[in-house]
Amino acid sequence: MSPNSGAPVARPLARLHSRRTLTASLSSAAVLGALCLAGTLPAVASPDRTPKAPLVTATVETRAVFDDEAGNNADADDPAIWVAPGNRSDSLVLGSLKNGGLDAYDLRGRLVQHVDAPAAPGEDLESSRFNNVDIATGVRITGQKRDLAIVTDRGRDRLRFYAIDGSGARYGKVLHDLTAADAPRLFSPDEAAVEEQATGYGLAVRPDPTGGLPYVVVSQRHRTTVGIFRLAVTSEGRLTYTPVDTVALPTAFPLSGGGSWVPCGEPGEDPQVEGMVVDTVSDVLYAAQEDVGVWRVPLGRTGLGKPVLVERVREFGASATYDPETEECTVTGTSPASGKHLTADAEGLTIAYARNGDRTLIASSQGDSTFSTFRIGRGWRYLDTFEVEDSAASDGVQHSDGAAVVTTPLGRDYPRGLLVTHDGENGPDVLDADGEVRASTNFKFVDLRRITLR
Repeated sequence: MSPNSGAPVARPLARLHSRRTLTASLSSAAVLGALCLAGTLPAVASPDRTPKAPLVTATVETRAVFDDEAGNNADADDPAIWVAPGNRSDSLVLGSLKNGGLDAYDLRGRLVQHVDAPAAPGEDLESSRFNNVDIATGVRITGQKRDLAIVTDRGRDRLRFYAIDGSGARYGKVLHDLTAADAPRLFSPDEAAVEEQATGYGLAVRPDPTGGLPYVVVSQRHRTTVGIFRLAVTSEGRLTYTPVDTVALPTAFPLSGGGSWVPCGEPGEDPQVEGMVVDTVSDVLYAAQEDVGVWRVPLGRTGLGKPVLVERVREFGASATYDPETEECTVTGTSPASGKHLTADAEGLTIAYARNGDRTLIASSQGDSTFSTFRIGRGWRYLDTFEVEDSAASDGVQHSDGAAVVTTPLGRDYPRGLLVTHDGENGPDVLDADGEVRASTNFKFVDLRRITLR
């Protein structure tokens, strides 16, 4: 890994992960009053997993970034893989860093270019914060086909667009901003609403089946809304977008024994979606509602179809109570409706396309630091679960958020493709000037030969 500033110290076995994991059970009469309990949950103990998941290791990791003032408040979150059209070994991995902006890495994990998140455009306005990133290829802009990195700017409630030029790697300039200056807000009606930060969050590119400009599916932070937007090119050759359709996932769920269940969390926040991916073969969106599970949403010419919940998290339906002092949810029961393979948060989703036509969805199970695989296309079938453990080349992966996979051969090091995952607790620990452990994250690269996608 790249050298870290500060003194490395021995890494503890685990650090408490301050994310939501559990849920609350409510009677149907209390559902409306309890909707405020959905949204960002703090940490609680997750159910034990059995049997032990198979272990794989990463071959490469990117530089450590630090979520503190000295580290420019960089917090790695979501990766995307750009496959170079010529020499596949020149492919790039892009990684969002929230307030820290966007990084571009080569296949050895070396930093090629860093893009800062833009400052606030005016007094008392929010600055940019890059949440998720995805790739669009072959986008026709003023007569030329370009590949794009598309980012949700959560801070400004907008999309940002960067043209990818692989030939600029030797000069440290592979990303070029093509965002229109007047790109509209995604969900907020005005700038005052942007301050509330119920803004653009997760993101997935949907190619136009007719060959036109692509669509982008975007989820809304702290809400269950998912919207789809169509790209457009301005007269100056910049990129903007227009809304096409929205769908709202449920905030409450009926239970077979009677009553309803609402995910437990901070008042005023609904159970949000972040991880999303589009199956380009069947034109279907898969969306991970973090405290609920994975939804299958058909896409059509008019927008988003009817969502179907295909996989539940283990905490689904389990009773819990929220403590405002500790900002934690305490488990008070279990549920027969719970899932078996994902521990909340259900996070990053990505699809591996096999040569024989099989498609495997890989889902990040953030609550127990595992990844589960599912066969999609002909129904929905669980395949396996694995963990990324420590090795001589890299520490393992804990509490992963985003993930990205390609099955295209990427040179000698990745002849069957590459999986890139976010690591929410990068090691070794580094101390700040006061002797406190700096919050460190990065991205891990896993040779796809090490993972069975049967």
